[in-house]
Amino acid sequence: MATIEATLSSVVPEVLGRGDYKIIGEMVTNGAKVLDLGCGEGDLLAWLVDRRDVQARGVEISPEKVLKCVGHGLSVFQGDIDQGLADYPDKCFDYVILSQTIQETRRPRNVLREMARVADRLIVAFPNFAHWSVPVSLMTSGRAPKTRHLPYEWYDSPNVHFVTILDFEETLAGLGLTIEQSYFLQGDRRIRWLPNMRARIAVYMVRSGVAKSD
Repeated sequence: MATIEATLSSVVPEVLGRGDYKIIGEMVTNGAKVLDLGCGEGDLLAWLVDRRDVQARGVEISPEKVLKCVGHGLSVFQGDIDQGLADYPDKCFDYVILSQTIQETRRPRNVLREMARVADRLIVAFPNFAHWSVPVSLMTSGRAPKTRHLPYEWYDSPNVHFVTILDFEETLAGLGLTIEQSYFLQGDRRIRWLPNMRARIAVYMVRSGVAKSD
């Protein structure tokens, strides 16, 4: 999708300046049915409604953030995505988005399966824990890694799993899911060479099919 690379520095500038949001904003087609999991305060959903005219739904675990979303006119419900998406029938969405949240889930493989069940396309973005700054931080400080893109102390980090690009692609293959597009980012710059070591953020578009069970 050439337009993503061509407009990476300009699309979605209003949405927190996040590189993953910029790419997701280009991936989603106009008028699509979209489910955003872990949607926070709804910044991305609001942009997609305004600029892509999508039929938007969101799931967020924080009651306070859900109230903010609803206050802005978004259809967002409180829920724990680790508990599944039983309220949604098969293939009821065109896209299901999970942006920088999969590392916070307790059962990420089950979350991916449920995403594949309810949508034709999965869009997943996550911080790459194999970025060179992470092992360097560990080796030089002797403490749990703390970097610019992973700024948490060990005791207050929301991250439950430490996923890398290689781990994620292996997991997709094990679930029988097909990668359609992948983008590896260092800020707004796309990384092509040694992304597992050099990219801070990875963004994938995945074709759902039928995810394999264990």
